Amino acid sequence: MSMMSHLMSHLPLALGAMNYLEIIRGASLIELSVLGLLMGVSVASWALIVMKHNQLSRARAQSLTFLDTFWKGTRLEGIYQTAQKLEGSPLSKVFCAGYEELSKLAQVKEGADGAMSERLGGIENVERALNRAATAQIMELESRVPFLGTVGAAAPFVGLFGTVIGILNAFNEIADKGNATLSTVAAPVGNALFATAAGLFAAIPAVVAYNSFVSRIKIFDTEMANFSADFLNIVKRHFFK
Repeated sequence: MSMMSHLMSHLPLALGAMNYLEIIRGASLIELSVLGLLMGVSVASWALIVMKHNQLSRARAQSLTFLDTFWKGTRLEGIYQTAQKLEGSPLSKVFCAGYEELSKLAQVKEGADGAMSERLGGIENVERALNRAATAQIMELESRVPFLGTVGAAAPFVGLFGTVIGILNAFNEIADKGNATLSTVAAPVGNALFATAAGLFAAIPAVVAYNSFVSRIKIFDTEMANFSADFLNIVKRHFFK
């Protein structure tokens, strides 16, 4: 534990001691392209992380509000009016889809003949509406999240590619000068390794955020499935007796 804290305390000093301007000056076109690409995807990843975090946090807060309203409410119409205002909640969207389908069925007058088939077809329509809404909400929550997984998987290899190119260029330069002392090798090789560090800098936050978002979205998926089952039971008891 003390060794880890010792390394962490020296990490800012090591990063501050690096001459970033010299690294850029000594980099080849390929290395600069790799660093530019990694910087671009890192900025895009952080922007997406902030956006998705806000979206999922809003969805969680509004879903809790909706569930409190749903279980305390006595009239579906009143719950529907509240749910329409909670646009960030996947559960409210699922409920709205089921309620709207139920309203359509309520407008259809039932005849004496075929009443049972009408009831069976009606509950299936409500169930399909709930499933479609839940699927649409999962797709919306998952949108652009795979980008983080791609960055987390590919960025270290892109950085490693830049490091390999940098080391090859450094060795070629050393071979041309005919001087292979430690002082001449250390600087260019250290600069080349910066690409690997840049790749990890882009990949680590993306992987952590990707796993966190996938886990949170799975919870929403389970909650929507449970809510759909509860809503169908309520509909069966009160509207399809």
